[in-house]
Amino acid sequence: MAITTSALRSDIYRLLDGVVETGKELEIKRRGVLLKIVPIGKQGKLARLKPRARVSGDPEELVHIDWSGKCCHDLP
Repeated sequence: MAITTSALRSDIYRLLDGVVETGKELEIKRRGVLLKIVPIGKQGKLARLKPRARVSGDPEELVHIDWSGKCCHDLP
């Protein structure tokens, strides 16, 4: 839910502290346009992780896979 600029003006320090403490963005509606105040601070390592492909199945089957044709022993 967006707040008005009047509400922002009357309580700006408390609202900004809430953004800093929770990390949640603050939405402000001004002349029909939605604006956002978003924290751009230090993020934890987990927040920077990118989605990767995953292996699904039985872990025991992974142990017995023949990887000899997949690896290259000629390192530079």
